[in-house]
Amino acid sequence: MEPRRFLTELFEEAVAAADPLKALEGVLPDRPKGRTVVVALGKGAAQLAAAFETLWDAPVEGVVVTRYGYAAPCRHLPVIEASHPVPDAAGMGASAAVMQAVSGLTADDLVVALVCGGGSALLPAPPKGLTLEDEQALNRALLASGAPIGVMNAIRKHVSTIKGGRLAAAAFPARVVSLVVSDVPGDDPAQVASGPTVPDKVTRLDALAMIEARNIELPERIMTHISSEDCAAPLPSDLVFARNEVRVVASARLSLEAAAARAESQGIAAAILSDAIEGEAHDVGRVHAALAREVALRGRPFTAPVVILSGGETTVTLGAKPGRGGRNTAFLMGLAEGLEGVNGITALAADTDGIDGTEDNAGAFVDGGSFDRMRGLGHDPMGFVQRQDPYSAFEVLGDIYAPGPTGTNVNDFRAILIKPQA
Repeated sequence: MEPRRFLTELFEEAVAAADPLKALEGVLPDRPKGRTVVVALGKGAAQLAAAFETLWDAPVEGVVVTRYGYAAPCRHLPVIEASHPVPDAAGMGASAAVMQAVSGLTADDLVVALVCGGGSALLPAPPKGLTLEDEQALNRALLASGAPIGVMNAIRKHVSTIKGGRLAAAAFPARVVSLVVSDVPGDDPAQVASGPTVPDKVTRLDALAMIEARNIELPERIMTHISSEDCAAPLPSDLVFARNEVRVVASARLSLEAAAARAESQGIAAAILSDAIEGEAHDVGRVHAALAREVALRGRPFTAPVVILSGGETTVTLGAKPGRGGRNTAFLMGLAEGLEGVNGITALAADTDGIDGTEDNAGAFVDGGSFDRMRGLGHDPMGFVQRQDPYSAFEVLGDIYAPGPTGTNVNDFRAILIKPQA
């Protein structure tokens, strides 16, 4: 068994478990008396919409919004591409098109919201008095802060006219059924894409407390808005949401379980640590490395051969002039540092949407000799860490993993294969 081929197969199995057609089969709502309006939002939105069109046996209308380069052909629904992770003018137009699609509906109509990760950036809709530039500044500040996704979304949904359940409120009195592909730790649907159709109980005062607790520096105009009562998002108790329904149709948990089953079918034991791991990416990598070393060198808490699986969404606190790379390659640099000199361990960490941050890769491979090979090529591994340039580190090794956009998004996938020591 070639380790990298084995790990690639596990990643592919995890992605396949979140395939849009498979995720939607058996969970579609009943046909309405009136119109069916589909709004598909996120990095896997076009693939979700195409699967919905295949399964739905009635006329549909609506709009799809996805990231540049992530479009897929839909028979009836127009697809709009916009920028991620920092919003752009195309996203402003997309938000307007989405809100227009749900306007003027009746109680006999049905809105099907196909929601997956990435929608927060793809749907800029600044409140009165704020601009696209303000939303861009907000996203940049949040991305650089190292705050977990739940904190970022709690803040973003208070600086929007579409997030935090506002899209569903705009569709009232139509019924809204949200079918959600979760890319957030804990699978709270209100956090996916900042919950455009799913309100939550987080208030603007909670958002302000999060900003203060983490010392997040936001532009003055944004802080003035969040400090105003006018920014309050609707609460789940609002009667406009009474008829609505929310279903999580794919998640990191289901994908990790599929990968574990695939490993065990090949005679390799699998241990799932968690599908909701958060924290600074490099540090999380060091913790995973400590566990893997314990298994390799002392046979505890698991016995080799074994593959350790985990998911979730780590963060990277950016310095003044960061290099290239995303949270998966940052995790892998921490892992490689902790594994140095230990034989028989190979790992893959990759984003299930196929893109790690803003680069062209999903992630990369590492093993106990990764740092030594960097030095052999004339590079200081810790220099890459200090420059926050993990992509370049794995690029010089030829260990980048770049499957391309996958058409789904259930967060990060991490697999560490440990063989018995020779």
